Amino acid sequence: MDIAPPPGVGTLQRWLTGPRIAGLPVPTEMPPPQLSFEFFPPKNEALEQSLWAAIRRLEPLGPRFVSVTYGAGGTTRTRTHETVARLARETSLTPAAHLTCVGATRGEVDEVARGYLEAGVRHIVALRGDPPAGASQYTPHEGGYAQAEDLVRGLRRIGDFEVSVGAYPEGHPAATSQSADLDFLKRKIDAGATRAITQYFFDTDVYLRFLDRCGAAGITVPIVPGILPVSNFAQVKKFSAMCGTSVPAWMGRLFEGLDEDADSRRMVAAVVAAEQARLLQANGVDELHFYTLNRADLTYAIAHLLGARPKAAA
Repeated sequence: MDIAPPPGVGTLQRWLTGPRIAGLPVPTEMPPPQLSFEFFPPKNEALEQSLWAAIRRLEPLGPRFVSVTYGAGGTTRTRTHETVARLARETSLTPAAHLTCVGATRGEVDEVARGYLEAGVRHIVALRGDPPAGASQYTPHEGGYAQAEDLVRGLRRIGDFEVSVGAYPEGHPAATSQSADLDFLKRKIDAGATRAITQYFFDTDVYLRFLDRCGAAGITVPIVPGILPVSNFAQVKKFSAMCGTSVPAWMGRLFEGLDEDADSRRMVAAVVAAEQARLLQANGVDELHFYTLNRADLTYAIAHLLGARPKAAA
């Protein structure tokens, strides 16, 4: 009977003398972070049912707020308003409506904002907005708000809104430089924004370095990290190229060979996003914003790993 030789001394010595990697804190040692979730308005009846199933699934976690997006060029304005109004009317959640400068005059945007006030919505995510379909670059609407900072001032004039704005750890795709982009963020906050929510990122150091730059620029409001659980790597890689988010090579290797294996992709996605969120927790970040893509299960599982539990019904 052949007996395999013992492991080589070199291997053992490498294990004994190599660096020791400290583990992340045990989740029970840290309080769960404050959560917020982003949804997009449905395009049809089937997607509406899917959206509301996701909302009801995540509602028991008691997020600080849930936001509803606006389509490029304001294309989902009516559906966004209907979804936000229903959230305010039928759930225990605090809704936040996205509002952009694109495709509308100041008067039209102000009318939408007043409609939110009448519906009991007090939180707006104020964004410049993407160019409408077919346009290669953003052009302010004649008679409209030119930039997000102008929209923030307008909202402050209309009512006592809580106003969140966007932030870009790797720089907005249209920015001439990271320094110029940071100056835009500072101006939005000086105009009255109380929070910034970042574009998603995958390299935690990118976000932490961005916090350093924000602090050096005199920004003091929370810069809430946006987390995107990735279940379709090919799709996210394509979208990231358009929005200026870098995709690390290690992430590609993790999803390699899983194009036809949706279950394994979901498992990998949960691990990647949970590790990212727990690393942020370990660095003192206690607020997280999840881009749910109207899919609740991944977000719910990650939130559970972070210590979030359903709130007792009132």
